[in-house]
Amino acid sequence: MTLSHLLDGLRCATCLTLNVLRLDPVRALVECTECGQTAFIVIDPDEGRTA
Repeated sequence: MTLSHLLDGLRCATCLTLNVLRLDPVRALVECTECGQTAFIVIDPDEGRTA
């Protein structure tokens, strides 16, 4: 079982439903609980500290 976080205030680009996106940081994935659309995220371990 992985931990996921609800992304409040964001809308799914596919079904346009508000507050249904969940972030799974372990799998680097955002998923819509309404329509099932998924998207991979890019993790920046440096967090933009280098120019």
